[in-house]
Amino acid sequence: MFEPVKIAPSILSADFMNLGRDIALIEQAGAGYVHVDVMDGHFVPNLTMGVPVVKQLKRATALPLDVHLMITNPLEQLPWFLEAGADSVTVHAEVLNAEELACALATIREAGVKAAVSVKPKTDIAVLEPVMPDVDMILVMSVEPGFSGQGYIEGSEDKVARIAKMARAAGVAPLIQVDGGIGVATAPRVAAAGADVLVCGNAVFAADDPACALVAVRDAAEAARLAAVVNA
Repeated sequence: MFEPVKIAPSILSADFMNLGRDIALIEQAGAGYVHVDVMDGHFVPNLTMGVPVVKQLKRATALPLDVHLMITNPLEQLPWFLEAGADSVTVHAEVLNAEELACALATIREAGVKAAVSVKPKTDIAVLEPVMPDVDMILVMSVEPGFSGQGYIEGSEDKVARIAKMARAAGVAPLIQVDGGIGVATAPRVAAAGADVLVCGNAVFAADDPACALVAVRDAAEAARLAAVVNA
């Protein structure tokens, strides 16, 4: 843990009429990932992009594609996204029992792709304990998933800290990602608590200068991360 903080701009907030331009912009600004929010209209009350977008993105950028599956049936659809070129795939703990979650993570890793699991704001982090050795990343939702532009749920940084402590106790070091309401004001709070990857939507793409906004969020988070290490 405590790697340099990386920003994963969510293209859900990008301009889809100029998506190639926006992807090039965040790549040049130093983004760590392209975050792809896949929503099915069932698990969350929104319907977004799918496999064709992932395939196009794979040809358009050298950045890793961080695919976040907010869907009810990830075991059925995982092969589609793995074949399409996802570099990391996140499934939600809420839609799978313990055996299914272990199976999903194994399927992802066997394909040579980074495996991640996400928990919603009200989900008990105890669900993560059995699979902690099998994940490359844990995604903490700091809003209820479904729509971009929501405000950060206060106290989400405490959940990040508890997950970081759980990982240390298990002797593993998965990346911790946070998604929801992340900007210059909130990024330092989650980074200081142990977050490594920050998903930003409107904080980047709705800014007058998205590249400068990305750098500002990353720098604020990294400063807080380093301060936390020094003061630990």
